[in-house]
Amino acid sequence: MKRFITVLVTVFTCLLGASNAFAADNNNALQQIKENGTLRVGLSTFVPWAMRDKQGDLIGFEVDVAKRLAADAGLKVEFVPTAWDGIIPALLAGKFDVIIGGLTITPKRNMSVLFSHPYSYSAVQMVANKKLASKMTTIADYNKRSVTIAVRSGAYPVQTARQLFPKAKLRQFDDETQAFQEVLNGNAQAALASTPTPEQMIIKNPDSLFMPFKKPLTRYATGFAIRQGNFNLLNFLNNWIQVRTEDGWLNERYQYWFKTTNWQNQVNENK
Repeated sequence: MKRFITVLVTVFTCLLGASNAFAADNNNALQQIKENGTLRVGLSTFVPWAMRDKQGDLIGFEVDVAKRLAADAGLKVEFVPTAWDGIIPALLAGKFDVIIGGLTITPKRNMSVLFSHPYSYSAVQMVANKKLASKMTTIADYNKRSVTIAVRSGAYPVQTARQLFPKAKLRQFDDETQAFQEVLNGNAQAALASTPTPEQMIIKNPDSLFMPFKKPLTRYATGFAIRQGNFNLLNFLNNWIQVRTEDGWLNERYQYWFKTTNWQNQVNENK
């Protein structure tokens, strides 16, 4: 009996030590970033969150956010462009320190990563083909097996499409441009995307596209995502969001990128 208790205590002590070591290692993430002098940021390119300008450099709302965050901390910033459907696995694999890419806060994702407080809010809207769907103006019209809806793979609109249009055929693409092109080509009745992309697509293609619903289909909050256990880093990120929310900087950048088109002449349409 004494031997059993001794073994049990030994095992418990080892597990406790491993747990403490894991926690300590994770909580050293902020210190490690400071020592490296660089904040590694994972993102995926989609307008106007992050995109390439005519010189091939990254610009966009998330790019501004990441640069300001790093500058305020006295750090350099290193962007790690990553396919959207693999961005969380890449974070967990340690390929970068934080996701700053319009990542929607969801309970399922929260099981894998730690989310900061929201730093921006967006919505999902539908764009439809005028020839194929001019008479389709209700949710029920699009929730049919005969309807095809195009979306970007791994993005939040996929969840919206599955919730609101479970009967429709869902066609997923690696890029939003491909999804909208599918609608323009007449291969899908509609596409779902986060604002302001739907509005901008209609402005560019007024004879081919229209918006069936005046109100957004869903609204959602976005946050920074980091690996589980990095609570010191999480505290820093939350405090930064609070400071830049209260001084109006985040709202000013959001208004510029999402409510104006002043930046469009910077973008290379072929990128």
